[in-house]
Amino acid sequence: MERIRKRDGSVAAFEAGKIEAALRKAIEAVGEGEASRAGELTDKVVRKLEARFAEDIPSVEEVQDLVEETLIEEGLPRTAKAYILYRERRAEIRRTKDFIGVKDELKLTVNAVNVLKKRYLLKDEHGQVAETPDQMFRRVAKAVAAADLAYDPRADVAAVEEEFYRAMVSLDFLPNSPTLMNAGTEVGQLSACFVIPVEDSIPGIFDAVKDMALVHKSGGGTGFSFSRLRPKGDVVQSTMGIASGPISFMRIFDVTTEVIRQGGRRRGANMGILRCDHPDILDFITAKDQDGFLSNFNLSVGITDEFMRALDKDEVYFLRNPRSGAVTGSLHARDVFNLIVTQAWRTGDPGLIFLDTVNRHNPTPQLGEIESTNPCGEQPLLPWESCNLGSVNLSNMTRNGGLDEERLRDAVRTGVHFLDNVIDINRWPLEETRKVTLGNRKIGLGVMGFADFLLKLGVPYDSEDGLRLADQVASILEEESHLASGELARRRGNFPNYPGSVWEKKGAPMRNATTVTIAPTGTISIIAGCSSGIEPLFAISFVRNVIEGTRLMEINPVFEQAAKEGSFYSNDLMMEIARSGTLQHAEGVPDEVKRVFVTAFDIAPEWHVRMQAAFQAHCDNAVSKTINFPSDASIDDIEEAYRLAYELGCKGITVYRYGSKREQVLYLGSDSMMRLLERPEYTMAEAEYAGGCPTPLCFF
Repeated sequence: MERIRKRDGSVAAFEAGKIEAALRKAIEAVGEGEASRAGELTDKVVRKLEARFAEDIPSVEEVQDLVEETLIEEGLPRTAKAYILYRERRAEIRRTKDFIGVKDELKLTVNAVNVLKKRYLLKDEHGQVAETPDQMFRRVAKAVAAADLAYDPRADVAAVEEEFYRAMVSLDFLPNSPTLMNAGTEVGQLSACFVIPVEDSIPGIFDAVKDMALVHKSGGGTGFSFSRLRPKGDVVQSTMGIASGPISFMRIFDVTTEVIRQGGRRRGANMGILRCDHPDILDFITAKDQDGFLSNFNLSVGITDEFMRALDKDEVYFLRNPRSGAVTGSLHARDVFNLIVTQAWRTGDPGLIFLDTVNRHNPTPQLGEIESTNPCGEQPLLPWESCNLGSVNLSNMTRNGGLDEERLRDAVRTGVHFLDNVIDINRWPLEETRKVTLGNRKIGLGVMGFADFLLKLGVPYDSEDGLRLADQVASILEEESHLASGELARRRGNFPNYPGSVWEKKGAPMRNATTVTIAPTGTISIIAGCSSGIEPLFAISFVRNVIEGTRLMEINPVFEQAAKEGSFYSNDLMMEIARSGTLQHAEGVPDEVKRVFVTAFDIAPEWHVRMQAAFQAHCDNAVSKTINFPSDASIDDIEEAYRLAYELGCKGITVYRYGSKREQVLYLGSDSMMRLLERPEYTMAEAEYAGGCPTPLCFF
């Protein structure tokens, strides 16, 4: 048997290995006999095919019918039933994808296909999808590989394109969303993260608003420090008027973001930072007391070492007018910190950015201080700087019960080459950003699927073994990305601002001022079908709103396999788990399984922070990680997490107490809010929620 007719009518090579793999899974799922029989059964199916279709080409359905027939004949009725159920489930998935209107050759999840249709796949002039997921990856690979010609006119661009394509189509590596959306298109803006300075003048402020709108329109997110703006009540000498302060001007940025909405393809998002020594800091901390105010902003207080020393000593610290540098007063550090943690407990904002920690690790201190980050906090950037991100899928990096280090290193090297090329083909929305970014050539390669990776190895997230694996993975990511950037530097040259940089002092060639960023991943982890960033699972089993009127049950595939192999899988159990999302109160699940398959709200906040710190220790930039708290967490719990993050060397921290915002994209089925909203009492997630902070702004 050499050929098979696919469902679309095309003819492809017949692969007996696919039948054997399906049979092996079916036998293992029900425990009916030895999985080693899969090869023997496959041989019998092939012989029947050769006898019945000697003069014809069988269809996929005809092959599957023969598999069922063979299983029944061989006395394996339960395996046959499992195989039939699998066929029915795959058929249902195909029907749903047909309804969505996307041809999917890659067998992605239904939700992945839906997200791709909404935001990524190209459309014709009538708004109809004009490419498949496979074609999207080919479009991106072709565009990014072309950058090699700028360094070597004889470069084997076809081979580079294939390398990039294989990395993406295998879901081992994916770049940030703007690259998937815009590479090879007229838009051509491929960067995710921008920091725009806000100068202390009316022209400077409104220039920043305009620049923000241009970035959002092109698919990027923006971060701002408002610390340069004079405080409210300060004299404006040119008009003898009174300044209204940074909070009032932030409203203009917020409203503009709401209006732009990035052309409907991607939600606009901003980071707003104010230094703790700004005279308006108390107003900033309490800005989100008013519901809906600054709803397009994440807020973080810029914390200094001076502040933390005053907090430890129970002393005051000084406030300074940014216009003149003059001391305008003082505040008791303990009072300010109490207000910060109380507001974070109430609303999820503000988080903290440890400015002195960030600048101690600034790779180009000769260019000035870093003042702000991108919207989710993982990318500290100089004024006007941007960065391109990508993530390696750790869920794919296991072999024989351990880390597949060779595959991981290969993916990292490919990712660094890919992201450096992105810088060269990028079309910049702002000329100032082009200059600064090309001067430093920062890239941010991170990971996704870390929770799935731990589950496949049988390691609990909140354990010393979990931290050890985090350290191992992060060390490889750091080491291999630096080596890859160094190799590029020897061929292409160091980044232009290398003289005076930390890298010059080390004597290490570097093409990129930074290489590692741990981003939240969000929708690209949905495309990859894995957990988000380094976040733990948010639920084991839950219901997702795929499209309006269509809800699908999703079960973590690693748990589903473990449940079937352990003979405790049942539909009733999956529905029971979906009520709360967690296994901890589920009957019939072994304790050792419960210990491994923990979710975000099962994990004590200390372990969340320690995991963030483990990755931060090997990260040039920063780590996006939401420290999730249950709804009954105390204000003291928030304070302990904030203090621990500083002590462990994190560059920032974001917390979220479940239910502290009115609008969420995740609702636990055990929550009374579900009943108030007249929703089914199952854990419910919106289409683009992948984990982490369960609010619309955080999964930007």
